[in-house]
Amino acid sequence: MAKNKKKNNTTQKTQDSAHKVKKQGNQSAASSSPLLFEPLTLRSVTFRNRIWLPPMDMYSAFAQDGKPTSFHYQHYVSRALGGFGAILTEATAVSPEGRISPYDLGLWNDDQIGAWSWIVDGIKQSGAIPAIQLNHAGRKGSSGCSGLGYINASVPPEAGGWQTVGATDTPYNNNFAPSRGLSTQEIQQIVDAFKNAALRARTAGFDMVEIHGAHGYLISQFLDPLINNRTDEYGGSFTNRIRFALEVADAVRGVWPDDLPVIMRISATDWAEGGWDIYQSVELAKALKKHGIDMIDVSTGGMISGVTIPSRPNYQVPFAQEIRSKADLPVTTVGLITKPKQAEKILEEGRADVVEIGRAALRDPYWPLRAAAKLGLDKHQAPYPVQYVRGAYGTRR
Repeated sequence: MAKNKKKNNTTQKTQDSAHKVKKQGNQSAASSSPLLFEPLTLRSVTFRNRIWLPPMDMYSAFAQDGKPTSFHYQHYVSRALGGFGAILTEATAVSPEGRISPYDLGLWNDDQIGAWSWIVDGIKQSGAIPAIQLNHAGRKGSSGCSGLGYINASVPPEAGGWQTVGATDTPYNNNFAPSRGLSTQEIQQIVDAFKNAALRARTAGFDMVEIHGAHGYLISQFLDPLINNRTDEYGGSFTNRIRFALEVADAVRGVWPDDLPVIMRISATDWAEGGWDIYQSVELAKALKKHGIDMIDVSTGGMISGVTIPSRPNYQVPFAQEIRSKADLPVTTVGLITKPKQAEKILEEGRADVVEIGRAALRDPYWPLRAAAKLGLDKHQAPYPVQYVRGAYGTRR
């Protein structure tokens, strides 16, 4: 797979007017086309709506080979049939030691491509855009999960665990084994692993790639001053701490087609005094924009163990709004967004460009179809598969 020279194409910007419901006279918001169901274009890719499925780990590669299974096909394709505009598959490791748990998915070898391609085809046939999140877990790797045990702790070698690596050798918490701090040569090897995984993702047919720079995994371990105590060119100053993130962005963008988008998920704050915060996130987003990143997927937390996170509906939305406003980049928002009118209002107020529906989508794979009915969208305009229209919400028999 040859590396092509890429240009930093400009992401199609969403006009402010597209984020405000037009109201004239006594016209109600319900009679306008819901913004959730307006298309969005990034580079050459047009998403049918602004309701996306975020990456959520299923921890179901029970063979520990990183390959998705028939479960993953059913999980992702059912939500594509349910009307989501994009399906962002779960954190997919760029190397075996980059897995969060032994049951994580991967794209570290060519044998894994075929296991992904049939899922990608199913997502496309169902009308959604297939996207993949590439990740290296760093010091939070080799951790327990549902079905395996060792929750919030390191998995021992006899149960499939391994020696983790990180920005430094400091463990995530007392239940985790110390990681091994990476050398500069090893950092470059991981950058190459992201690049090679992106090439495999494209071969599998994915139309968008998301780089996981959030939740305390390896990229965010370099970002956070409370974690990164390196004294070389990857530690200390803000410029040094974001160096690894930018190198990964360059490597992925460098092999990803010019006409397809690359986005990055970040934690806008680690919720700890003196740590990573929204101000640094805005500056990182500005830098990522210059390096060809088309959108920021805004989340928070996961970097520092034991912090208090004020979880409540929309608690992460202000961070997305700040990055969107100050960095002039499209953003997604996620976190305890469960109701259609709640999600619609976020777009109406121009606080985000896309709303991600996570755990609510685990309960209801057809959340977008229900949202369309709640917001008054005609069933023939809603993203129903043609086979399902006769059973649309509101149908009397």
